Amino acid sequence: MNTEAGRQAKFNQLAQSYGTDLYRYAMWICGDDALAKDLVQETYLRAWKALDKLKDSGAAKSWLITILRREYARTFERKVPKFTDVDTVVVPEDSELEPEDRTEIKLLRQGILKLAPKYREPLLMQVVMGYSCQEISEELGVSKSAVMTQLFRAREQLKAKLQKDGVTGNVHELF
Repeated sequence: MNTEAGRQAKFNQLAQSYGTDLYRYAMWICGDDALAKDLVQETYLRAWKALDKLKDSGAAKSWLITILRREYARTFERKVPKFTDVDTVVVPEDSELEPEDRTEIKLLRQGILKLAPKYREPLLMQVVMGYSCQEISEELGVSKSAVMTQLFRAREQLKAKLQKDGVTGNVHELF
């Protein structure tokens, strides 16, 4: 990869191979199409700049996911929260928050997004990205047994939440 053409070819191969997976993961962590596309673009920009540091092509997917996760974290560093006068906030009734026509998929997604990051990230990496426990362990820098415990607890918390919300289908089939 000493030539510019070789560098471009390597980058194009990465973008083609992992673009869909990056977008899908970005959508899961942020839930916004425009932000997900921006995250993928920023990931590509940072990957292009650091392409020479990628020595093992087999680790490319993990490398790109790490860049994307860090880029998503940076969005919170740049964000200035809007402050609202607490006296003007109207809290809607529970019935307004939980309409009868919500689908199981929407409830499942909401349940996943409400999990603590410690449980949400490994679950998304396994379910959405198809990572093995070993890959998740390496990506998050925790032991494989810790990943297995986090995945188990994430599923149990999610099942309890879905059953509490009245999902009538077999919750175990959703996993």
